[in-house]
Amino acid sequence: MKKIMLLGSGELGKEFTIAAKRAGQYVIACDKYDNAPAMQVADEREVFSMLDGDALTAAVNKHKPDIIVPEIEAIRTERLFDFEKHGIQVVPSARAVNYTMNRRAIRDLAAKELGLRTAKYFYAKTFDEFKKAADTIGFPCVVKPLMSSSGHGQSYIHNDDELREAYKEAMEEGRGDVKEVIIEEFIDFDREFTLLTVTQKNGPTLFCPPIGHVQKGGDYRESWMPCTLSNEALATAQDMADKVTHALTGYGIWGVEFFLSRSGEVIFSELSPRPHDTGMVTLSHCTNLSEFELHFRAVMGLPIPAIHLEHAGASAVVLSPEESTEPLDYNLADVCAADHARVRIFGKPEAHVGRRMGVVTCYDELGCDMDALRDKTKKLAATVLGTDPYMKK
Repeated sequence: MKKIMLLGSGELGKEFTIAAKRAGQYVIACDKYDNAPAMQVADEREVFSMLDGDALTAAVNKHKPDIIVPEIEAIRTERLFDFEKHGIQVVPSARAVNYTMNRRAIRDLAAKELGLRTAKYFYAKTFDEFKKAADTIGFPCVVKPLMSSSGHGQSYIHNDDELREAYKEAMEEGRGDVKEVIIEEFIDFDREFTLLTVTQKNGPTLFCPPIGHVQKGGDYRESWMPCTLSNEALATAQDMADKVTHALTGYGIWGVEFFLSRSGEVIFSELSPRPHDTGMVTLSHCTNLSEFELHFRAVMGLPIPAIHLEHAGASAVVLSPEESTEPLDYNLADVCAADHARVRIFGKPEAHVGRRMGVVTCYDELGCDMDALRDKTKKLAATVLGTDPYMKK
């Protein structure tokens, strides 16, 4: 049995914890608030800010984990190198987590060191730098904090009048203590997709079938598998994913995001060194192993002989329509009455308008009408709390 410390205990961490517990492992779930989703299924819990390096070190010294699995961006990542030096396995590696928690590091690695095709981009620490970058890139363009997730602080800028508010929001909504933004050219894309990539200690790098997804305000709303790509586009994406994960080192699952331009060009967007929001579609049993089971096996050094596509799958989020510190009243009947449909409620102790509180997944035979499957999933998700999955946060 291994002792696993989870840094960040949201819905992705909860599913990973379930996979670990099913295999008899011991899990300590950590987050900045109590009763986070993964804490509800873990053996122990710790509540502290992971940006507090001393608190993080104290928790590690107290529990002496064999493995540390980061699930969020806001971590004092430099401490992970120290833990790794003392023999604790960091997933996928301290280097990978340190790079990918900051958009500057991962974008420069991809574009400048590895030569991957990315959107044109600039960084800005002041509004004057920001304005100059926007003038160079042109409109529309995209602005994001260097450290954030789930679309926090991200916006699309269409003209000069929107610059100041977008800059202010990106600076205020960024996670951690990094006060800098990245501004990018807007890619006129045909679709966005995620390539779940599994690096193994004793086996080849494996790829899940591509996952199509739709975002609203930079946050995932729905995803589906498989996403139709040409053989050439898929091979290009796999090559890019292989290069960037190899450069970052380590073992586990990675969510590598791409744009497919209207001209058919594959463009690297972002990367997460852990299970990905859009990968919750794998909970529909469209693949032989979910992304959480794949991550667990890779973390533990267990063999993964192959990843098989067994069904077409779709997922859609369940969003809160209100602010509440009390449990919400979930309608599960409509989803349960539908064939080939499942619902997962995450168990978050507080609700905020537009916060992701659950997910609905559906599956069907390969070759089915994917648009119909997606529509079914979104309609069912809307019945759980009476909210449209596309509502703006």
